[in-house]
Amino acid sequence: MSRALYFLLVLLCFELGVVLVFLPWTQWWERNYFLRLYPELIPWALSPFSRGAVTGLGVLDIFIAAGAAVSRGPSKRGSRK
Repeated sequence: MSRALYFLLVLLCFELGVVLVFLPWTQWWERNYFLRLYPELIPWALSPFSRGAVTGLGVLDIFIAAGAAVSRGPSKRGSRK
């Protein structure tokens, strides 16, 4: 994997993590297409437990991105010259 692709992967993981941390606590989470289409999901989607679970996944994703950024980057094992 090239360095540019690895950088984009780390950046994508970080951005996805930030979105998952903040999105459950916004109005977009409460007023979305799927909740209007399936109103039986409203109690589950608006419960603090599910919002916290999605936020926890976002924090985990940020930690994964940080760990990948701190590591030496893509592995050179098995690559041909």
